[in-house]
Amino acid sequence: MAITKPAPPTADCHEPVADSPDRPRSPDTGPADAVCAGPVPDGVKGAGAQSAVGASSADTRSLALIVLLLVMVVLQGPVRGALSAPVMQSWMTVFVAVLVQALPFLVLGVLLSAAIAVFVPASFFARALPKRPALAVPVAGVAGAVLPGCECASVPVAGALVRRGVTPAAALAFLLSAPAINPIVLTATAVAFPRDPEMVLARFVASLLVACAMGWLWHRLGRADWLRPPERPHHEGQGRGAAFWESVRHDVMHAGGFLVIGAMAAATLKAVAPASWLRTAADNPLVAILALAVLAVLLSICSEADAFVAASLTQFSLTAKLAFLVVGPMIDLKLFAMQAGTFGRGFALRFAPATFALAIAGAVLTGAVLL
Repeated sequence: MAITKPAPPTADCHEPVADSPDRPRSPDTGPADAVCAGPVPDGVKGAGAQSAVGASSADTRSLALIVLLLVMVVLQGPVRGALSAPVMQSWMTVFVAVLVQALPFLVLGVLLSAAIAVFVPASFFARALPKRPALAVPVAGVAGAVLPGCECASVPVAGALVRRGVTPAAALAFLLSAPAINPIVLTATAVAFPRDPEMVLARFVASLLVACAMGWLWHRLGRADWLRPPERPHHEGQGRGAAFWESVRHDVMHAGGFLVIGAMAAATLKAVAPASWLRTAADNPLVAILALAVLAVLLSICSEADAFVAASLTQFSLTAKLAFLVVGPMIDLKLFAMQAGTFGRGFALRFAPATFALAIAGAVLTGAVLL
């Protein structure tokens, strides 16, 4: 008598499942019944789950946008009345001005950052910079003169340098020097101070001095756990073009959000700060320097435009104006937000106060010699 072997389960059916005492049995289902749902590959399961999550997230965002639009339509009268108030008009003017000034240079910095991350091999920086960090700091500081952008552009570029293996001390020196000593900023300073050409040299010397001092200070006292390495999405399996644009998209969304936060804070402080404070502060030379340094932090003006603002403050001394020009490109509200988002909040809380103090000291020393 021939023995017939059971056919192996097909791709569309599972193996028979053994009975379990805890599992209720249907009257119509025997213990040897096969479940013909078919095994689902892990990749298919993951893709289905991700698709479901993505669709749910998109539906949530769409619903939130619809609700927001409906609220704006219902409350358009009160919103229009609130925006027509003088303080809100001042707020909107400063907010839009900061974004308009900074956004083109932020995009430039993001493009440079993506180019460094995707097209420049890590070995290039090992050859271009001295191996000793103490020597790499001034070289990186002087290299900041070649970046035709403002502080918004230098943050993503410095983050890309750290990712590519550049010592953080050199990357930070570049971050501080690039917005203040590049040709566009120095040309704008010369145009803003036609009767005081020494301001151009003073700004260059003071900014480079502070940038190198901060780089050396970080090299001596900085700790690795204080600086969070900037994150970068992985691009394995992608071509260079796709990886470049993916990097651009990531950095624009990341740095742009912190730029908006900083611009909102600067606009709020500008709208509520009384103008009489400036007139009172100008009467005392030391208070004037500190006041303009604090004002540079609060206003968060792009380094391509800050020279014209400083020149308009005619009641202040040249040294106080120099402090405004040195501090602003190195630390302000939007820069603090961007640095915290790129390198971590712990880094920003240590780096910003030290930069502020050294920038004031460098401006005072340089002003005493050159102005």
